Amino acid sequence: MNHSILIAPSILSADFGAMREAVHALQDGGADWIHFDVMDGHFVPNLTFGAPMVAALRPHCNLPFDVHLMIEHPERLVPDFAEAGANSITVHAEACVHLHRVVEQIRELGCGVGVALNPHTPLETVRYILPAIDVLLVMTVNPGFGGQAFIDLMKPKIVEARLMIEQSAPHVLLEVDGGVSPDNARELVELGARVLVAGSSVFSAPTPQEGIRALRFALVSQKV
Repeated sequence: MNHSILIAPSILSADFGAMREAVHALQDGGADWIHFDVMDGHFVPNLTFGAPMVAALRPHCNLPFDVHLMIEHPERLVPDFAEAGANSITVHAEACVHLHRVVEQIRELGCGVGVALNPHTPLETVRYILPAIDVLLVMTVNPGFGGQAFIDLMKPKIVEARLMIEQSAPHVLLEVDGGVSPDNARELVELGARVLVAGSSVFSAPTPQEGIRALRFALVSQKV
């Protein structure tokens, strides 16, 4: 299996009445990270969960928790998610007036740092912050809801992001989130993705373990 590619299932697509069982299944199924899509109903048109969910699940899973804050003024809640057990925290460039300050805040709290970009946001927005972060998250759907179709127009953006990382910050992991499935996983990795966030494709499988295996098989069978 190609473990240089990280699989980060999003529990947004799990049964909210059985979240503990969901993280157990993801860990047993060979996930690398668990992705938490946090939405506030303002920055994106949906409301999900907050730091208490992260804290409640932390004792039940040994995997890194990859927290994606799709919220306004994320600096207000970053400390809560760090305390709850997040290993990495990703904020949206569009939501941060002072992005560097928020990046430094996350770093000082001992978490990995990610910056996310919505589909319409140019990569130039993060060029000068890239060396200071660990993960660049390229959204390949408009954030807010799971189960959306991958936006094909984002393929050149993934390639451009990979080139930017190679040139100025090769330590940064390029994460892709939105419409990821076994049907396109190989192509996304070829374009430059190193972390694949998949929600509906994992949880719509007969079991989450089978959903993860399908993604792994799509990579291995194609010799990525």
